[in-house]
Amino acid sequence: MDRESDLCQGDVGEPALLVAQVLLRLQKAVVAVVLRIRQTIVQSFVVSSVVVLLLWIAAFLYGSFYYSYMPRAAFSTPVHYYYRTDCESPSSFLCTYPVANISLMRNKKHVLTFGQAYQISLQLEMPDSPTNQEQGMFMIRAACFSRDGGQVASSSRHGILRYQSDLLRYLGTLLFLPAFLSGAAEQKQILDVELFSDYTDDPYTPSTTAVIEILSNKVQIYSSHLYIHAHFSGLRYLLFNFPLISAVVGVSSNFIFLSLLFLISYMRLLLKVEWSPGQLRSDGLLSFDGTTMNNNQQEDGKDAASAAEPPGPPQTTPTNVSMDGYDTEGHNRQMNGQSGRNESQSINNGEGEGVEGGLTKLPFTTNKYTE
Repeated sequence: MDRESDLCQGDVGEPALLVAQVLLRLQKAVVAVVLRIRQTIVQSFVVSSVVVLLLWIAAFLYGSFYYSYMPRAAFSTPVHYYYRTDCESPSSFLCTYPVANISLMRNKKHVLTFGQAYQISLQLEMPDSPTNQEQGMFMIRAACFSRDGGQVASSSRHGILRYQSDLLRYLGTLLFLPAFLSGAAEQKQILDVELFSDYTDDPYTPSTTAVIEILSNKVQIYSSHLYIHAHFSGLRYLLFNFPLISAVVGVSSNFIFLSLLFLISYMRLLLKVEWSPGQLRSDGLLSFDGTTMNNNQQEDGKDAASAAEPPGPPQTTPTNVSMDGYDTEGHNRQMNGQSGRNESQSINNGEGEGVEGGLTKLPFTTNKYTE
């Protein structure tokens, strides 16, 4: 009966042990999976943070370069004319031609970039009136002045309204009559006059003021604007005409360069070997060898062993006993006489043969004394 009960207990215990082993393995597998997932999440977060940071730095570097390298592409300002009317002659209403002074400074900075070519043009909004049509061609003169009042550049251009026959003017009036009556359109023409086609500002005498003068007393003008457009070439042409492609290429280049620097720094930290001070000299020789390390280790082991030994009465060695009963003064006299005999024998023989014969036996061994 006892054997049968033991067998039954053994049969019952084996499945429980198997279940426990399976549960233990399952627990270990779950823990390993959780740790791996956690490690993967942490690594992904770190990598994504580094990538985002590098992208921001790359974009900031490209934006700084674009802002500092690219000048202003266009500049426009309204032109307001003035003239004198206090003429001495009663037949003349205007004493001078319409003149306008334009400042080429914004926020105490020059509008024109040194070394950059610009196109400067004047836009005139003129009424399509009989006076302007009868006037025909007129001249426009422009001059640029520096801060000290010196003239830097000047130009003279002509302007004229587009010709329209009477029939074409009548038909256009009838066609746009509703717009003219409602005020949505006006009978006017816009005249563009190019003053400078390729103007480059001098860095030694930069332009600060532009003076525009219309050489006609009868010209009629609604409004006028001065436009300055930059003529880009080379890298500036690509950056201005293809901004999206240039931005992608610039940010990508900066990102790749920063990534390489980061990877090189990270690998250097991983593969860094910490050399102890004095291990390598400038001539490439080791300042200490393996024997010194072994001796140091042995001394450390001896110190540890001596520290581990229990305190007890001091043990006397034969060397200590012999040294206690030995006359130091006699020994010194004997050693002095022996050294004198050795020197005399070496001088006489020249080969040192009599040195051994002149030695006397000491009452104790030399090795023990030296120890």
